Amino acid sequence: MNEPTQATQADPATQTADEPAAETATAAFDPQRRATELAILDALRGVVDPELGMDVVELALIKQIIVGKESSEIKMVLTTPFCPYAGSMIQQIKDATELVLEHPVKVTVLAERWDPRDAGLMW
Repeated sequence: MNEPTQATQADPATQTADEPAAETATAAFDPQRRATELAILDALRGVVDPELGMDVVELALIKQIIVGKESSEIKMVLTTPFCPYAGSMIQQIKDATELVLEHPVKVTVLAERWDPRDAGLMW
């Protein structure tokens, strides 16, 4: 299975000596991959946290999208550590992403805490 490619830009520190800087900068942005990431985010706007009534993108719960050729991964956080809707939301995120990518998607819940300020919320 191919390793997934990350949805982040390449680190200039990993550039090899025989690789021109301009090529690295150009290769760091892939318009097709970015379009796929935006399509995924658009699909995930349909996944709503039932307690807050806001979608997972708006709440800034999606932390990373890793798109691969044969499998992909969504890394996310939950609004609370013991969210009663976690299982349902994870399945909805998996299903919505698989509809866009048409291959298996793994959803990983990160141990970090959700900060409402990441979503522009102040309570």
